[in-house]
Amino acid sequence: MPAKDIYHDAVKNALIKDGWTITADPYTIKYEKVQLFADLLADRTLEIERNGQQIVVEIKSFITRLPMREFETALGQYIIYRTLLKAIFPETKIYLAIGTTIYQSFFQQKAISMVIEENNLLLIVVDLKKEKVFQWRN
Repeated sequence: MPAKDIYHDAVKNALIKDGWTITADPYTIKYEKVQLFADLLADRTLEIERNGQQIVVEIKSFITRLPMREFETALGQYIIYRTLLKAIFPETKIYLAIGTTIYQSFFQQKAISMVIEENNLLLIVVDLKKEKVFQWRN
Protein backbone atom coordinates (compact mmCIF):
# COMPACT_ATOMS: atom_id res chain seq x y z
CA MET A 1 0.00 0.00 0.00
CA PRO A 2 1.45 3.39 -0.97
CA ALA A 3 2.30 6.08 1.57
CA LYS A 4 -0.15 8.91 2.06
CA ASP A 5 0.59 12.23 0.43
CA ILE A 6 1.56 14.99 2.89
CA TYR A 7 -1.67 16.86 2.08
CA HIS A 8 -3.85 13.77 2.45
CA ASP A 9 -5.57 14.82 5.68
CA ALA A 10 -6.06 18.44 4.56
CA VAL A 11 -7.83 17.30 1.38
CA LYS A 12 -9.84 14.70 3.26
CA ASN A 13 -10.99 17.32 5.80
CA ALA A 14 -11.84 19.77 2.99
CA LEU A 15 -14.07 17.16 1.33
CA ILE A 16 -15.82 16.41 4.62
CA LYS A 17 -16.42 20.15 5.17
CA ASP A 18 -17.82 20.27 1.62
CA GLY A 19 -20.45 17.67 2.54
CA TRP A 20 -18.74 14.48 1.39
CA THR A 21 -18.51 11.26 3.35
CA ILE A 22 -15.23 9.39 3.01
CA THR A 23 -16.14 5.76 2.40
CA ALA A 24 -12.68 4.33 1.67
CA ASP A 25 -9.19 5.55 2.59
CA PRO A 26 -7.42 4.31 0.51
CA TYR A 27 -9.70 3.00 -2.19
CA THR A 28 -8.62 -0.21 -3.92
CA ILE A 29 -9.24 -0.35 -7.65
CA LYS A 30 -9.31 -3.98 -8.79
CA TYR A 31 -9.63 -5.06 -12.38
CA GLU A 32 -8.77 -8.66 -13.17
CA LYS A 33 -5.16 -9.13 -11.96
CA VAL A 34 -4.48 -5.42 -11.56
CA GLN A 35 -4.81 -3.84 -8.11
CA LEU A 36 -4.16 -0.14 -7.55
CA PHE A 37 -4.73 2.24 -4.66
CA ALA A 38 -6.37 5.61 -5.11
CA ASP A 39 -6.30 7.91 -2.11
CA LEU A 40 -10.00 8.32 -1.33
CA LEU A 41 -13.48 7.21 -2.25
CA ALA A 42 -16.12 9.75 -1.24
CA ASP A 43 -19.87 9.75 -1.43
CA ARG A 44 -22.44 12.48 -1.21
CA THR A 45 -26.06 11.54 -0.97
CA LEU A 46 -28.54 14.34 -0.68
CA GLU A 47 -31.99 13.57 0.63
CA ILE A 48 -33.56 14.49 -2.70
CA GLU A 49 -31.21 12.18 -4.60
CA ARG A 50 -31.69 8.46 -4.74
CA ASN A 51 -28.39 7.35 -6.13
CA GLY A 52 -26.10 9.98 -4.69
CA GLN A 53 -22.76 10.81 -6.19
CA GLN A 54 -19.50 8.96 -5.75
CA ILE A 55 -16.01 10.17 -6.58
CA VAL A 56 -12.50 8.79 -6.39
CA VAL A 57 -9.84 11.29 -5.38
CA GLU A 58 -6.11 11.09 -6.05
CA ILE A 59 -4.12 13.61 -4.01
CA LYS A 60 -0.85 15.10 -5.24
CA SER A 61 1.34 17.57 -3.37
CA PHE A 62 3.65 18.85 -6.13
CA ILE A 63 6.31 19.84 -3.59
CA THR A 64 9.43 19.03 -5.58
CA ARG A 65 11.30 21.43 -7.82
CA LEU A 66 10.10 19.50 -10.86
CA PRO A 67 6.34 20.06 -11.08
CA MET A 68 6.30 18.97 -14.74
CA ARG A 69 7.75 15.58 -13.79
CA GLU A 70 5.16 15.20 -11.02
CA PHE A 71 2.43 16.26 -13.43
CA GLU A 72 3.53 13.64 -15.96
CA THR A 73 3.38 10.96 -13.28
CA ALA A 74 0.06 12.19 -11.87
CA LEU A 75 -1.54 12.40 -15.32
CA GLY A 76 -0.46 8.86 -16.19
CA GLN A 77 -1.78 7.56 -12.88
CA TYR A 78 -5.03 9.50 -13.37
CA ILE A 79 -5.59 8.07 -16.86
CA ILE A 80 -4.93 4.50 -15.67
CA TYR A 81 -7.31 4.88 -12.72
CA ARG A 82 -9.98 6.52 -14.88
CA THR A 83 -9.74 3.79 -17.52
CA LEU A 84 -10.15 0.98 -14.97
CA LEU A 85 -12.92 2.79 -13.09
CA LYS A 86 -14.80 3.30 -16.34
CA ALA A 87 -14.80 -0.48 -16.80
CA ILE A 88 -16.01 -1.35 -13.29
CA PHE A 89 -17.91 1.74 -12.07
CA PRO A 90 -18.68 3.93 -15.11
CA GLU A 91 -20.68 6.45 -13.07
CA THR A 92 -17.80 7.20 -10.70
CA LYS A 93 -15.68 10.24 -11.56
CA ILE A 94 -12.07 10.61 -10.59
CA TYR A 95 -10.56 13.89 -9.46
CA LEU A 96 -6.98 14.99 -8.95
CA ALA A 97 -6.74 17.04 -5.74
CA ILE A 98 -4.11 19.76 -5.56
CA GLY A 99 -3.37 22.83 -3.45
CA THR A 100 -4.16 26.40 -4.45
CA THR A 101 -0.50 27.42 -4.65
CA ILE A 102 0.46 24.84 -7.28
CA TYR A 103 -2.83 25.46 -9.07
CA GLN A 104 -2.05 29.15 -9.43
CA SER A 105 1.67 28.78 -10.17
CA PHE A 106 1.65 25.74 -12.46
CA PHE A 107 -1.79 24.47 -13.49
CA GLN A 108 -2.95 27.77 -14.98
CA GLN A 109 -0.15 27.88 -17.52
CA LYS A 110 -1.53 27.75 -21.07
CA ALA A 111 0.30 24.51 -21.94
CA ILE A 112 -0.86 22.75 -18.78
CA SER A 113 -4.44 23.95 -19.27
CA MET A 114 -4.32 22.55 -22.79
CA VAL A 115 -3.18 19.14 -21.49
CA ILE A 116 -5.88 19.22 -18.80
CA GLU A 117 -8.60 19.96 -21.35
CA GLU A 118 -7.33 17.42 -23.87
CA ASN A 119 -7.34 14.68 -21.22
CA ASN A 120 -10.57 15.75 -19.48
CA LEU A 121 -8.74 15.97 -16.17
CA LEU A 122 -11.07 16.83 -13.27
CA LEU A 123 -9.53 18.88 -10.47
CA ILE A 124 -10.33 19.68 -6.87
CA VAL A 125 -8.35 22.71 -5.79
CA VAL A 126 -7.99 22.87 -2.01
CA ASP A 127 -6.96 25.70 0.27
CA LEU A 128 -4.63 23.53 2.32
CA LYS A 129 -4.28 25.96 5.24
CA LYS A 130 -8.03 26.32 5.71
CA GLU A 131 -8.69 22.70 4.67
CA LYS A 132 -11.45 23.96 2.41
CA VAL A 133 -12.36 23.28 -1.22
CA PHE A 134 -11.38 26.35 -3.23
CA GLN A 135 -12.64 25.21 -6.62
CA TRP A 136 -14.05 22.21 -8.48
CA ARG A 137 -12.78 22.19 -12.05
CA ASN A 138 -14.85 19.92 -14.28
